[in-house]
Amino acid sequence: MVSFSLSTGQSTCWTDITDLVRSAVRELGITDGVITVFVPHTTAGITINENADPDVVRDMVSVLDRLVPREGPYRHAEGNSAAHVKASLLGSSVNVIVEGSALRLGTWQGIYFCEFDGPRRRTVMVR
Repeated sequence: MVSFSLSTGQSTCWTDITDLVRSAVRELGITDGVITVFVPHTTAGITINENADPDVVRDMVSVLDRLVPREGPYRHAEGNSAAHVKASLLGSSVNVIVEGSALRLGTWQGIYFCEFDGPRRRTVMVR
């Protein structure tokens, strides 16, 4: 397993970690198989989406904020319930096929770390 850390500078931000995952695959020496990219945090997620047009990320953030507003009738005392809900909607891991030592992502796909409760120092694991 390889892990790396990220520092997020905002309460909500999406970071393209595709190149970091590629580096992890090289470090692990994986030529063919399936990797899992996992975040061990309850207020952050991982997803695969378009990485060519930054408006896609802005739209995703906007829609999630409308679906799950920061303020609401939440009972969780820490005040970050919306972050927990968003993280659960996106999920804590993705699987990616590796073939010929390369990630088999689609033409426009990238792997994103999604922060919903920042700024924080976060960990991402690849296995």
